[in-house]
Amino acid sequence: MRLEAQRAIDLLEPYGKGIMEAVEFYLPHLKAQNQTCSVEDLVAEMLRVKQADGASRRYLNDIRSRLGQFAETFTGRATSDVAGDEVDDWLRDLKGRKGQSISAVGRNNFRRLLIVAFNYAVSRGYCADNPAVTSAKAKEIEGTVGILSVKQTADLLAKADSELVPFLAIGAFAGLRRAELERLDWSEVDLAGGLIEVVASNAKSARRRFVKIRKNLKAWLNPYAIRSGNVTPKDFRQRLDDARVAATIGDWPNNALRHGFASYTLAAENDAAALALELGHTNSNLVFQHYRQIVKPKDAKAYWNITPSAEASGKVVAYLAC
Repeated sequence: MRLEAQRAIDLLEPYGKGIMEAVEFYLPHLKAQNQTCSVEDLVAEMLRVKQADGASRRYLNDIRSRLGQFAETFTGRATSDVAGDEVDDWLRDLKGRKGQSISAVGRNNFRRLLIVAFNYAVSRGYCADNPAVTSAKAKEIEGTVGILSVKQTADLLAKADSELVPFLAIGAFAGLRRAELERLDWSEVDLAGGLIEVVASNAKSARRRFVKIRKNLKAWLNPYAIRSGNVTPKDFRQRLDDARVAATIGDWPNNALRHGFASYTLAAENDAAALALELGHTNSNLVFQHYRQIVKPKDAKAYWNITPSAEASGKVVAYLAC
C-alpha cells in the first residue's frame, strides 16, 4: 500500500497535486458512473421534463430532432462516458438532409441544445462535467438577409389564389413566422382594433405579443375575414409554389416574407425597438444587425402602398412606384 501511495505521489508531483486532490477530482466521476443513464434515456427524460415545464411545441420538436440525431449516433453509450472530443467530432461531421455539410448557424444550434442537455445531466448526477462545453463553436459569417422586391411581392399577391392571399398578406405586412401563421386563427385577427394577437402557445418565444395591422394589410384582409377558422388554407405549400411560378419568382430567400416585412418596416418607420417587439425579439440588436440599410426609403414607401384594387377584391394589385 505504501509503495502504491508513493507511486501515486510521484506521478502527481509534476502537476503540483497531492493524493487527496486526485481523489476529490475522481470521486464525482465514479459517482456519475454509478448513477448514469444512456444517451437515449437522457433525451427521453429531457423531453418529459421540458414538456412538464411547458416548453413550446417547436422547442420539443427541436429536442426530438436534434438530440434524437445525437442519441442515434451514441446509442447504448452511457452519458458519463461521452467525451468532449467525441461531441466536437460529431458536430463537425454533421450533414444535412441531402448529405451536404450544415451551415455554421445550424451546427451552433445543435451545440447549444447539447450544452443544455448535458447541463441537465450534470444537475442530475448522470455525468461529472459537460462535454459539449469544450466543443468548438463554428464561426458564423454575417450575411445579408434575402427579401422579395416590391414588384415581386405585388406580383405574388396578384397571382395567388384567393384562399392564399391572407396568408401571404399577413406574412408580408405583419411579419409572422411561418409556424405562427400556420397556427393563426381568424379569431386572433382584430381588424377593428387593428391588431393581430400571436398567442404564447403559437410563438417561438412562448410569449404573447401583438402586431399592428397597418392600413394596406387591413385592405388585403377585409374581403376575407371571418369570425373564426384557420387563416392558412389547406395545401398552402402547393398553392404557394403555384403562386411563385405564376409570378415568375425563381429564387425564394429563406423567410422571405418575414424578412421583407422587417426590412421595409425599419426603412419606413425607423423604430427598431417597436419593430423588435412586433417580431418577437427580446431587444433591437438583431433588428439592427440584419435589417438596417437593406432597403431604400423610396422602396419602403412603395412597399407599404401595395394594395388591392377596389374593383377586383384583391386580385389586381396596385402599388406606388417611386
